[in-house]
Amino acid sequence: MNVEKFAYDNTIVKKFAFATVIWGIIGMLVGLLAAIQLVWPEANLTSWLSFGRIRPLHTNAVIFAFVGNGIFAGVYYSLQRLLKTRMWSDKLSNINFWGWQIIILSAVLTLPFGYTTGKEYAELEWPIDIAITLLWVVFGWNMMATILVRRVQHLYVAIWFYIATFVTVAVLHIVNSFEFPVNALKSYSVFAGVQDALVQWWYGHNAVAFFLTTPYLGLMYYFIPKAADRPVYSYRLSIIHFWALIFLYIWAGPHHLLYTSLPDWAQSLGVVFSVMLIAPSWGGMLNGLLTLRGAWDKVRDDVVLKFMVVAVTAYGMATFEGPMLSLKFFNTLSHFTDWTIAHVHIGGLGWNGMLTFGMLYYLIPKMYGGKLYSKKLANYHFWIATIGILLYAVPLYWAGFVQGFMWQDFNPDGTLVNKDFLETVTQLKPYYAMRAAGGALYIVGAILMAYNLVKTAMHGTFIANEDAEAPALVKHTKAHDDGYWHRVIERKPMRMLVISLIVILIGGAVEIIPTLIVKSNIPTISSVKPYTPLELEGRDIYIAEGCYNCHSQMVRPLRFETERYGEYSKAGEFVYDHPFQWGSKRTGPDLAREGKGNKLAKSDYWHYDHLIRPAEVSKGSIMPSYAFLKDDPLDRTYIKKKLEVMISLGVPYTDSTLANYEMLMDQQADEIAKNIEKDLKGLGVEISEAKYNEIKYSKMIALIAYLQRLGSDIHNEQVTENK
Repeated sequence: MNVEKFAYDNTIVKKFAFATVIWGIIGMLVGLLAAIQLVWPEANLTSWLSFGRIRPLHTNAVIFAFVGNGIFAGVYYSLQRLLKTRMWSDKLSNINFWGWQIIILSAVLTLPFGYTTGKEYAELEWPIDIAITLLWVVFGWNMMATILVRRVQHLYVAIWFYIATFVTVAVLHIVNSFEFPVNALKSYSVFAGVQDALVQWWYGHNAVAFFLTTPYLGLMYYFIPKAADRPVYSYRLSIIHFWALIFLYIWAGPHHLLYTSLPDWAQSLGVVFSVMLIAPSWGGMLNGLLTLRGAWDKVRDDVVLKFMVVAVTAYGMATFEGPMLSLKFFNTLSHFTDWTIAHVHIGGLGWNGMLTFGMLYYLIPKMYGGKLYSKKLANYHFWIATIGILLYAVPLYWAGFVQGFMWQDFNPDGTLVNKDFLETVTQLKPYYAMRAAGGALYIVGAILMAYNLVKTAMHGTFIANEDAEAPALVKHTKAHDDGYWHRVIERKPMRMLVISLIVILIGGAVEIIPTLIVKSNIPTISSVKPYTPLELEGRDIYIAEGCYNCHSQMVRPLRFETERYGEYSKAGEFVYDHPFQWGSKRTGPDLAREGKGNKLAKSDYWHYDHLIRPAEVSKGSIMPSYAFLKDDPLDRTYIKKKLEVMISLGVPYTDSTLANYEMLMDQQADEIAKNIEKDLKGLGVEISEAKYNEIKYSKMIALIAYLQRLGSDIHNEQVTENK
């Protein structure tokens, strides 16, 4: 037998592993700051550290920096050993590493300063999106080339999940990132309203599925058997788990949009497939846990397995709760509340976090040729992290129940008990404080781990090129075939990739294409007109400040919502919204009916005063102050370009609007500024002409113009069926 000698590349694994630790702690600290801001709004220290701007920084840092680097570390380590070969190209591996870190830094340099697309988990602007695409291709190219030069015949189950991750994330990212640039740091989504909502949550849900789940399932299938020194429980179950999961998951996105303006047929598809998802998800969970059958004594002693058992258990909890929350009965209570936040963090802190910690405790001693520096510290970390998760999640679950029930509470006479939204906010501060304490505890554990791993590295000798040997790959013939049908796919990586692509495209195509080409899915409303130039600028400020993180713009056709906010939202209201702004969490009230003429309408001065000192105007509010907007002059440099881009996207701006946009902006700004001046005079406050002009030409006036527009078009509405 021809035995070949080679060396595994541990250097790339080390780079990604330590990047995982560093970015993980940073991302968690940003999340802790955001949690503290919900308890003490005074912690919104500056405009670029306000909650609306750092919340997307936190989610991007944890998802793409912490989990992303963790994925690459685990894949680069396990892939080489499963295939018995070095990565195909060290150069591509390093391009992948440094390029990914630059992308993360670009998020740090843009999101806190308001450069965002306003699409959850996809906030990064178009040049960064292009860079992500190129780096993902580099990763996939290196991975597939390595698979093609492997020294083993069959592809192990972990590799199936890696391939599906590569192909699906590429499709999701590219489709959701269709956007029309205005300049280097601003773009508008090609999709609008209902269509944009469907594409976004097709992406958003499946980013959870194919970035936070499928690669980690691959890591589970590699590291649990390795750490336990036992084979995976069931090969056949892993086949069912893989194919059922990647087929069903892609359909489930619409369950994020129940009771919205999305067509009912799309909502129903999302519910049906979400419920079916529990079968393959729990099949995978059981396959992971049952791999440890007969090895529970080892679990008690091995800290790596402790972390991984909790991780897989958290995965099981999250994948039971997800289908449950997709049922309309539970969704009515959970949607827009902290219940959803708790659910997401069971997956994030429990599944992704604990599996990553266990993987790092396994990898570093292996690569440094020694033992873990302190098993005791690792055990402390395990218990601190576990208690931290509970202290984080349980109060948030309770807060979600409190919110949901308070929103729905009616008096015997049919009026709302808590008609003022703030009454539901003030009840939550104790739960938010406990959440922050739990998050802080979890971070303390991560810092302990960082210390432990650094000390492990210092006491060992890094094995940059780990010597290995394996027989050369013998070309497969029918004589080698054991007759099992799945071998035909396992031996053909390109076939596996193509079939995976077809399987994941089916659900997306069935749900998205009809909303794009069948116009009757989105009946128009003749009274709904495009935003004025000033309102368009105000909308961009709303997005830049991250207001969508706390406010929804979607009144669901539920009695407690229409009683509080007014007429339920309709698909035709959002045809000019690039991107949509329905939101996913109500830390503040819904704003869909905030504009003039609606039951919630307030004066221009009220908005002006409220943006400056929200806690005084609305007692108990935890909204940060936006006083800086009154001092920031509105930059009109790109407004004409924005209007032209909107025209390219089908928004019917006239030639007159394009030619006279500055005059139109001045007229509308002057009207709002005069209303504010009048109310200030009524309060005994005189303002100079210079101060008046400062207010008139500020960003705040544009934002007020946008807020006063919300929902104002539906009066005397005429719904017309598109033909």
